[in-house]
Amino acid sequence: MRRELAFTLRAALFAMALVWPSASMLAHHSFAAQYDATRPIEMRGTVTKVEWTNPHARVYIDVKDDKGQTANWNFEMASPNILVRNGWKQNTVRPGDQITVSGYLARKGERMAIAGAVADASGKPLFVSDPTDIGR
Repeated sequence: MRRELAFTLRAALFAMALVWPSASMLAHHSFAAQYDATRPIEMRGTVTKVEWTNPHARVYIDVKDDKGQTANWNFEMASPNILVRNGWKQNTVRPGDQITVSGYLARKGERMAIAGAVADASGKPLFVSDPTDIGR
């Protein structure tokens, strides 16, 4: 009985070791699955919110269109770890800051994109991603 239990436990642990990595790989999306490299954009606006979370930070900006209507855009960024390695802090951009974000539109979802570069109001680059940082 004891040998059977030990065998069963080892088999269960082995099965978990095989399944666990594949589950985490499936949980993370690829750039091509979520964003369209043929649809680049550039938006200027006012930061309304910054989310410093894993697996990706996000910055939301209010952008005015040609008619003066304001729409809130959601830009996915690299992970906080990558942003820190590129000199960012949690307060590099704050609500109220004017920024320009360039990137690629999402395949699904309104007013959503991935940020490839961020510049402050004067045009000074705050972040330019390496294509591997955004999954390309």
